[in-house]
Amino acid sequence: MIIDAYNNVWEATGTSDYLTAEEFSANAMLADMDAAGVDLAVGCSLGQAIDNDFIARAVAAYPDRLVGFGQVTPRAPDAVEQIERIAELGLKGLKLHPTMHGYHFADHGLLDPVFDACRRNRLVVLVNALDDPFCGPFAIEEISRGFPEVPVLIAHMGTIWNVMEALIVAERNEQLYLETSGTQLLEVRMAYDRVGPERIVMGTDWPGSDFELERLKMRKAVPDAADRAKVEGANLARLLRIEP
Repeated sequence: MIIDAYNNVWEATGTSDYLTAEEFSANAMLADMDAAGVDLAVGCSLGQAIDNDFIARAVAAYPDRLVGFGQVTPRAPDAVEQIERIAELGLKGLKLHPTMHGYHFADHGLLDPVFDACRRNRLVVLVNALDDPFCGPFAIEEISRGFPEVPVLIAHMGTIWNVMEALIVAERNEQLYLETSGTQLLEVRMAYDRVGPERIVMGTDWPGSDFELERLKMRKAVPDAADRAKVEGANLARLLRIEP
């Protein structure tokens, strides 16, 4: 079962020239998934346009193809209540985007309540960590080590400049996983050699990239078919409690 760990779907809103004024629907994503042989994919809101209800509706429309991750801004006074509602909507994870929403990840006052709510609701956390000074891997580790029951996907593996930190923290924290979208082939090979296939999950970040391209990258970076099966789905299926 091929499961992709990180993608974005949204309705067109506003007049922005950057992404949000154009729609990228779940239906459009499914066509690209089918072309690449992807069975199931995580769908999130953009950081610029959080809409947990829309994600829940998309999952309800395609329950066998989509897994929904909600999103909150930890600075919101009702952030914990929003996470409880995300769980009630049947979403399986929480996406966090520190740079977009203006906080540093090593902020226990903001993040400890968020992680505690995810622990109670058995949600996987996905952190947008694309070469981001607000959520470097060591900052993610600082919060995560207090909540070892909460799986955390380090999106983009900290590329470009924080890949080495991501490898270090994944090596010494079993709850931290490396998500591959936006990474270079060499970086995934480094992760495979150093951390092993059990701690890597394939993600595409559709529509920013393409499922077929990501799967080709996995075939080259993880040549062993059994190991690649873990990266391309089995690891995430275990974390999300998905039966084949």
